[in-house]
Amino acid sequence: MPVSVRVHSAVGTAVVLWQGAVGAVGREHHVEWTVDEDLAWAENTRPAAAGPPELREDGDRIVFRGRLDLTGDGGAVLVVGGEPILFDLADPPPPEGVDGSWVEVRAARDRVTVWPCGV
Repeated sequence: MPVSVRVHSAVGTAVVLWQGAVGAVGREHHVEWTVDEDLAWAENTRPAAAGPPELREDGDRIVFRGRLDLTGDGGAVLVVGGEPILFDLADPPPPEGVDGSWVEVRAARDRVTVWPCGV
């Protein structure tokens, strides 16, 4: 069962779910982000001013600001501070011209998880 941890990164900090060993909490790790929420344009995803990338909390939401890259197969990659976060796209898809643009994604805190990974 995941536990809540405060993640500190070069682009910000937020409390999210940890999927590593409980004994590893409190140490520095490279992590992979997962967000179990589809990108829904004009709902949880909106255009943002270009840079800087950001990670922060806003109430019960985790806010990511980064560059959106559409994969062409119903998915997207949000690049936040050089770290890719994979998403599925909700219907309807984002409007034309957003590929490569800066966006802000707001996801429910309990849908955001970090997993320790080797580098």
